[in-house]
Amino acid sequence: MFSNAIDADALRGQLARHRRAQVREVLQPDAAERLARCLEDEVPWRVAERAGGTPRHHAPEVLAADSPEYRGLLAAAHAQAGTSFQFVYDSYMLVRAAREGWDRSLVLHVVLEFLNSPQFLAFARYITGDDGIVRADAQATRYRPGQFLLPHSDENRGDDRRYAYVINLSRQWRADWGGLLQFLDARGEVEATFLPLWNSLSLFKVPAEHLVSLVAPWAAQPRLAITGWLMGPPRP
Repeated sequence: MFSNAIDADALRGQLARHRRAQVREVLQPDAAERLARCLEDEVPWRVAERAGGTPRHHAPEVLAADSPEYRGLLAAAHAQAGTSFQFVYDSYMLVRAAREGWDRSLVLHVVLEFLNSPQFLAFARYITGDDGIVRADAQATRYRPGQFLLPHSDENRGDDRRYAYVINLSRQWRADWGGLLQFLDARGEVEATFLPLWNSLSLFKVPAEHLVSLVAPWAAQPRLAITGWLMGPPRP
């Protein structure tokens, strides 16, 4: 699934120096095209948000941009984003889907299997220099106009998250469309920005304060990705 042309040594060096890296043409072309079509046309998305103070996922019927339910969720997220941590985006939780047997025909499920294969985990340990990485989780994400993810560090007491990854599958994304992965320094200022380039991998060490900027109303397509964490053993 991953391209054989990835320079693992260069990637390892970049991660060691900067704690983050972005690699273009990470997937084999046919794999990137097939996964993008799945995200575009086949995934039964759910809206993820926390306007009520706790994370929630809403059924696909809430998704329509002109539905009263969706407009209400988006308005609530915008209203509360100035004073509390908020996010709203479309999600498909691959680990839960695999555990509960959702949509077995979706080609997307092969991604979770690949990311937990011995070959990929060995690659992940090499490029990160972290021999404690033993598993990966994944979710598919779609950001439409008005959707966003506010600053957070990805640190979680319940999981041993070592690195976060994003496999970007949006075609010809423009910077003015928003949806940018931005990293913040201790003062809250932007110190690096990754554009969600077609068939690229963004990888960074956790914890790292970062955000996904709001997708602009004029964005001509959604921001599509497969994202998750490379993790250590489950904690007791």
